[in-house]
Amino acid sequence: MSDPELIEFRSEGERIEAFFYPAQGVDGPAPAVVLAGGWCYVKEIVQPRYAAAFAEAGFHALLFDYRRLGGSGGEPRQHLDPHDQIDDYRNALSYLESRDDVDADRLGVWGISYSGGHVLILGAVDPRVRCVASIVPVIDGFANLQRAHGTLGFRKLKQTIRDARRRLYETGEHSFIPHGAEDPFTEVCTWPFRANHSLFAWLKETQGPRYENRATVASTEMLLEYTVTPYLERLIDVPTLMVVAEGDDHTMWELEVEAFKRILTPKKELFVVPRSGHHSLYRDDELIDLAVRACTDWFQTHLAAKEVTANAL
Repeated sequence: MSDPELIEFRSEGERIEAFFYPAQGVDGPAPAVVLAGGWCYVKEIVQPRYAAAFAEAGFHALLFDYRRLGGSGGEPRQHLDPHDQIDDYRNALSYLESRDDVDADRLGVWGISYSGGHVLILGAVDPRVRCVASIVPVIDGFANLQRAHGTLGFRKLKQTIRDARRRLYETGEHSFIPHGAEDPFTEVCTWPFRANHSLFAWLKETQGPRYENRATVASTEMLLEYTVTPYLERLIDVPTLMVVAEGDDHTMWELEVEAFKRILTPKKELFVVPRSGHHSLYRDDELIDLAVRACTDWFQTHLAAKEVTANAL
């Protein structure tokens, strides 16, 4: 397969950098899938495995960096606003609609971790989304971080947020917090898993050199306000795949399974990657391939052929 094309589009006035993987073996306009990453991710991390597989299966794949991250424009750098990120997805969909080689009636979205939550919201609110694949999604930021940090750690995190909010008001300057810490018991970070720090150090070295182990503290404050729950029952007729990792105590697989039960559409599937955990889907090639295959099969089943739905009548 040839290398993807490096392209740009605009999102709320900002320049967005993306990889475009053309659909293989397709004559005429082809369906397309939009992909973006999780907390602090740049587009080179893990996601190209999925995008390349989708292209080989006959789908265009558009994989982008959110504004303020990676190769995209925007300030302040490393500021992760979930509302902006969802808008970046929506503008990616608009970009695809503008292309003659894309079938705008067959657009799907894919997300992992933080963006796994984003695509559940997109499937609920954007009628252009005809199919969703959500990988180890963040369901409820407050519940997730409260459990991850524990009582004493969560107190420290909330104090860090209060101090940063005061500083932002007084100086107009953002404070920053690490994505992960080498010793999360002594250094406050957003995701307090010792393995998180080493994993992303390895991913930075091997895949995504533009990854930065930090975000604005305001990003974490918004994560605590983040929940997909109100949107799950709006997924009425959008085929929705959720891939969870067995034993995932990072984004909490029990929260994910409970969220899956609340999705209304009968066109849904829960795929559990066995003997895994959250980080396995970034490091273990065999388990990554299982998730890639599940997503590819899902899009082939629900996006490859046009379907007449109640929404279209």
